[in-house]
Amino acid sequence: MSWARTRATAFRVLRQLGHDRASLAIMLAAPCIVLGLVAWLFWDSPTPVLDRFGPILLAVIPAVVMFLVASVATLRERTGGTLERLMAMPLGRGDFVTGYALGLGVAAVAQAVVVTAWLRWVCRMDQGRWPGLMVLVAVMSALLGAMLGLAASALARTEFQAVQLMPAVILPQLAICGLIMPREQMPRLLDWVSDVLPFSYAVDAMRRCASAGGRLGLVWRDIGVVAGFIALALVVAAATLRRRTR
Repeated sequence: MSWARTRATAFRVLRQLGHDRASLAIMLAAPCIVLGLVAWLFWDSPTPVLDRFGPILLAVIPAVVMFLVASVATLRERTGGTLERLMAMPLGRGDFVTGYALGLGVAAVAQAVVVTAWLRWVCRMDQGRWPGLMVLVAVMSALLGAMLGLAASALARTEFQAVQLMPAVILPQLAICGLIMPREQMPRLLDWVSDVLPFSYAVDAMRRCASAGGRLGLVWRDIGVVAGFIALALVVAAATLRRRTR
Protein backbone atom coordinates (compact mmCIF):
# COMPACT_ATOMS: atom_id res chain seq x y z
CA MET A 1 0.00 0.00 0.00
CA SER A 2 1.31 3.45 -0.98
CA TRP A 3 0.66 6.58 1.06
CA ALA A 4 0.86 8.77 -2.06
CA ARG A 5 -1.82 6.75 -3.87
CA THR A 6 -3.96 6.60 -0.72
CA ARG A 7 -3.71 10.36 -0.26
CA ALA A 8 -4.56 10.98 -3.91
CA THR A 9 -7.65 8.79 -3.56
CA ALA A 10 -8.73 10.70 -0.43
CA PHE A 11 -8.36 14.05 -2.22
CA ARG A 12 -10.33 12.73 -5.19
CA VAL A 13 -13.17 11.63 -2.89
CA LEU A 14 -13.24 15.05 -1.25
CA ARG A 15 -13.31 16.80 -4.63
CA GLN A 16 -16.19 14.62 -5.76
CA LEU A 17 -18.14 15.34 -2.59
CA GLY A 18 -17.42 19.05 -2.97
CA HIS A 19 -18.90 19.05 -6.47
CA ASP A 20 -21.88 16.86 -5.50
CA ARG A 21 -24.35 19.27 -3.94
CA ALA A 22 -26.89 16.52 -3.29
CA SER A 23 -24.42 14.53 -1.20
CA LEU A 24 -23.35 17.66 0.68
CA ALA A 25 -26.98 18.45 1.45
CA ILE A 26 -27.60 14.91 2.67
CA MET A 27 -24.50 14.92 4.88
CA LEU A 28 -24.81 18.37 6.40
CA ALA A 29 -28.38 19.61 6.06
CA ALA A 30 -30.45 16.44 6.44
CA PRO A 31 -29.30 15.58 10.01
CA CYS A 32 -29.81 19.20 11.11
CA ILE A 33 -33.33 19.24 9.65
CA VAL A 34 -34.31 15.99 11.36
CA LEU A 35 -32.88 17.03 14.73
CA GLY A 36 -34.38 20.49 14.36
CA LEU A 37 -37.83 18.99 13.80
CA VAL A 38 -37.43 16.83 16.93
CA ALA A 39 -36.40 19.88 18.94
CA TRP A 40 -39.35 21.87 17.57
CA LEU A 41 -41.80 19.11 18.48
CA PHE A 42 -40.81 19.28 22.14
CA TRP A 43 -39.82 22.96 22.35
CA ASP A 44 -42.56 23.82 24.87
CA SER A 45 -42.34 20.54 26.78
CA PRO A 46 -41.89 20.99 30.56
CA THR A 47 -39.38 18.13 30.53
CA PRO A 48 -36.02 18.32 28.67
CA VAL A 49 -36.95 15.79 25.98
CA LEU A 50 -34.23 16.90 23.57
CA ASP A 51 -31.56 16.66 26.28
CA ARG A 52 -32.66 13.07 26.79
CA PHE A 53 -33.02 11.85 23.20
CA GLY A 54 -30.84 14.33 21.30
CA PRO A 55 -27.52 12.65 22.19
CA ILE A 56 -28.88 9.26 21.12
CA LEU A 57 -30.05 10.66 17.79
CA LEU A 58 -26.65 12.34 17.37
CA ALA A 59 -25.08 8.89 17.72
CA VAL A 60 -27.16 7.21 15.02
CA ILE A 61 -28.26 9.79 12.43
CA PRO A 62 -24.72 10.59 11.18
CA ALA A 63 -24.04 6.87 10.79
CA VAL A 64 -27.21 6.32 8.74
CA VAL A 65 -26.45 9.28 6.48
CA MET A 66 -22.81 8.29 5.91
CA PHE A 67 -23.84 4.69 5.20
CA LEU A 68 -25.99 5.88 2.32
CA VAL A 69 -23.36 8.28 0.98
CA ALA A 70 -20.53 5.73 1.14
CA SER A 71 -22.45 2.80 -0.33
CA VAL A 72 -23.86 4.80 -3.25
CA ALA A 73 -20.56 6.60 -3.98
CA THR A 74 -18.60 3.34 -4.04
CA LEU A 75 -21.16 1.69 -6.29
CA ARG A 76 -20.97 4.62 -8.71
CA GLU A 77 -17.22 4.09 -8.97
CA ARG A 78 -17.82 0.46 -9.92
CA THR A 79 -20.79 0.82 -12.28
CA GLY A 80 -19.20 3.78 -14.06
CA GLY A 81 -16.00 1.83 -14.72
CA THR A 82 -13.89 4.26 -12.69
CA LEU A 83 -12.80 1.62 -10.20
CA GLU A 84 -11.80 -0.80 -12.95
CA ARG A 85 -9.63 1.88 -14.60
CA LEU A 86 -8.07 2.82 -11.26
CA MET A 87 -7.30 -0.80 -10.41
CA ALA A 88 -5.61 -1.23 -13.78
CA MET A 89 -3.13 1.34 -12.52
CA PRO A 90 -0.78 0.62 -9.57
CA LEU A 91 -3.63 1.16 -7.10
CA GLY A 92 -4.37 -1.69 -4.73
CA ARG A 93 -7.56 -2.45 -2.85
CA GLY A 94 -5.99 -1.22 0.35
CA ASP A 95 -5.07 2.09 -1.29
CA PHE A 96 -8.59 2.58 -2.58
CA VAL A 97 -10.44 1.62 0.59
CA THR A 98 -8.08 3.48 2.91
CA GLY A 99 -8.23 6.56 0.70
CA TYR A 100 -12.00 6.42 0.73
CA ALA A 101 -11.94 6.01 4.51
CA LEU A 102 -9.72 9.09 4.90
CA GLY A 103 -11.84 11.20 2.55
CA LEU A 104 -15.09 10.14 4.17
CA GLY A 105 -13.44 10.59 7.57
CA VAL A 106 -12.84 14.27 6.80
CA ALA A 107 -16.46 14.55 5.70
CA ALA A 108 -17.53 12.82 8.92
CA VAL A 109 -15.61 15.35 11.00
CA ALA A 110 -17.27 18.25 9.16
CA GLN A 111 -20.68 16.64 9.58
CA ALA A 112 -20.20 15.98 13.30
CA VAL A 113 -19.03 19.54 14.00
CA VAL A 114 -21.92 21.09 12.06
CA VAL A 115 -24.59 18.85 13.62
CA THR A 116 -23.24 19.20 17.15
CA ALA A 117 -23.04 23.01 16.79
CA TRP A 118 -26.60 23.01 15.44
CA LEU A 119 -27.83 21.08 18.47
CA ARG A 120 -26.03 23.33 20.89
CA TRP A 121 -26.55 26.82 19.45
CA VAL A 122 -29.86 26.44 17.60
CA CYS A 123 -31.70 23.60 19.31
CA ARG A 124 -30.32 24.50 22.76
CA MET A 125 -29.49 20.92 23.73
CA ASP A 126 -27.50 20.41 26.93
CA GLN A 127 -24.29 18.67 25.87
CA GLY A 128 -23.42 17.23 29.24
CA ARG A 129 -20.05 17.03 30.95
CA TRP A 130 -17.83 16.25 27.96
CA PRO A 131 -19.03 18.11 24.84
CA GLY A 132 -15.68 17.46 23.15
CA LEU A 133 -16.09 13.72 23.59
CA MET A 134 -19.62 14.03 22.26
CA VAL A 135 -18.22 15.44 19.03
CA LEU A 136 -15.66 12.61 18.90
CA VAL A 137 -18.39 9.98 19.32
CA ALA A 138 -20.41 11.63 16.54
CA VAL A 139 -17.34 11.50 14.28
CA MET A 140 -16.71 7.83 15.12
CA SER A 141 -20.37 7.01 14.51
CA ALA A 142 -20.35 8.73 11.12
CA LEU A 143 -17.11 6.97 10.16
CA LEU A 144 -18.60 3.65 11.28
CA GLY A 145 -21.59 4.21 9.00
CA ALA A 146 -19.27 5.04 6.11
CA MET A 147 -17.19 1.89 6.59
CA LEU A 148 -20.31 -0.25 6.85
CA GLY A 149 -21.49 1.35 3.62
CA LEU A 150 -18.19 0.54 1.91
CA ALA A 151 -18.39 -3.08 3.06
CA ALA A 152 -22.07 -3.46 2.14
CA SER A 153 -21.67 -1.92 -1.32
CA ALA A 154 -20.05 -5.15 -2.54
CA LEU A 155 -23.47 -6.81 -2.29
CA ALA A 156 -25.26 -4.27 -4.49
CA ARG A 157 -25.42 -4.05 -8.28
CA THR A 158 -27.39 -0.80 -8.60
CA GLU A 159 -27.73 2.36 -6.56
CA PHE A 160 -31.29 1.35 -5.71
CA GLN A 161 -30.00 -1.92 -4.28
CA ALA A 162 -27.43 0.01 -2.26
CA VAL A 163 -30.25 2.02 -0.68
CA GLN A 164 -32.18 -1.20 -0.06
CA LEU A 165 -29.28 -2.54 2.00
CA MET A 166 -30.06 -0.03 4.73
CA PRO A 167 -33.05 -1.99 6.14
CA ALA A 168 -30.88 -5.10 6.36
CA VAL A 169 -27.75 -3.51 7.85
CA ILE A 170 -28.93 -0.41 9.72
CA LEU A 171 -32.55 -0.77 10.84
CA PRO A 172 -32.06 -3.91 13.02
CA GLN A 173 -29.29 -2.09 14.86
CA LEU A 174 -31.48 0.97 15.37
CA ALA A 175 -34.19 -1.21 16.86
CA ILE A 176 -32.03 -2.74 19.59
CA CYS A 177 -29.18 -0.26 20.13
CA GLY A 178 -30.98 1.59 22.92
CA LEU A 179 -32.74 4.14 20.73
CA ILE A 180 -36.24 2.85 21.55
CA MET A 181 -35.62 1.61 25.07
CA PRO A 182 -32.58 1.07 27.31
CA ARG A 183 -30.83 -2.16 26.41
CA GLU A 184 -30.96 -3.45 29.96
CA GLN A 185 -34.77 -3.41 29.76
CA MET A 186 -34.95 -5.46 26.57
CA PRO A 187 -35.50 -9.24 26.47
CA ARG A 188 -32.28 -11.00 27.35
CA LEU A 189 -31.75 -12.51 23.89
CA LEU A 190 -32.03 -9.10 22.23
CA ASP A 191 -29.69 -7.67 24.84
CA TRP A 192 -27.11 -10.33 23.95
CA VAL A 193 -27.50 -9.62 20.24
CA SER A 194 -27.08 -5.89 20.82
CA ASP A 195 -23.78 -6.60 22.57
CA VAL A 196 -22.23 -7.64 19.24
CA LEU A 197 -23.62 -4.73 17.19
CA PRO A 198 -21.58 -1.52 16.84
CA PHE A 199 -24.41 1.01 17.12
CA SER A 200 -25.03 -0.12 20.70
CA TYR A 201 -21.63 1.12 21.80
CA ALA A 202 -21.96 4.44 19.95
CA VAL A 203 -25.30 5.05 21.71
CA ASP A 204 -23.88 4.00 25.09
CA ALA A 205 -20.90 6.32 24.68
CA MET A 206 -23.09 9.27 23.72
CA ARG A 207 -25.51 8.62 26.56
CA ARG A 208 -22.66 8.51 29.07
CA CYS A 209 -21.23 11.76 27.67
CA ALA A 210 -24.57 13.46 28.26
CA SER A 211 -25.22 11.90 31.67
CA ALA A 212 -24.23 13.67 34.86
CA GLY A 213 -23.20 10.31 36.30
CA GLY A 214 -21.35 9.04 33.24
CA ARG A 215 -17.94 7.46 33.80
CA LEU A 216 -15.12 8.66 31.58
CA GLY A 217 -13.45 5.25 31.51
CA LEU A 218 -16.59 3.60 30.14
CA VAL A 219 -16.92 6.29 27.48
CA TRP A 220 -13.40 5.58 26.24
CA ARG A 221 -14.09 1.84 26.35
CA ASP A 222 -17.15 2.28 24.12
CA ILE A 223 -15.19 4.53 21.76
CA GLY A 224 -12.49 1.85 21.54
CA VAL A 225 -15.08 -0.80 20.66
CA VAL A 226 -16.53 1.42 17.92
CA ALA A 227 -12.99 1.97 16.59
CA GLY A 228 -12.52 -1.80 16.49
CA PHE A 229 -15.71 -2.23 14.46
CA ILE A 230 -14.53 0.52 12.07
CA ALA A 231 -11.24 -1.33 11.52
CA LEU A 232 -13.09 -4.63 10.99
CA ALA A 233 -15.47 -3.04 8.46
CA LEU A 234 -12.45 -1.53 6.66
CA VAL A 235 -10.83 -4.96 6.36
CA VAL A 236 -14.08 -6.51 5.09
CA ALA A 237 -14.50 -3.68 2.57
CA ALA A 238 -10.98 -4.24 1.23
CA ALA A 239 -11.48 -8.01 1.03
CA THR A 240 -14.85 -7.85 -0.77
CA LEU A 241 -14.16 -4.92 -3.12
CA ARG A 242 -15.00 -5.77 -6.71
CA ARG A 243 -13.65 -3.93 -9.71
CA ARG A 244 -16.89 -3.85 -11.61
CA THR A 245 -20.56 -4.83 -11.38
CA ARG A 246 -21.69 -7.50 -13.83
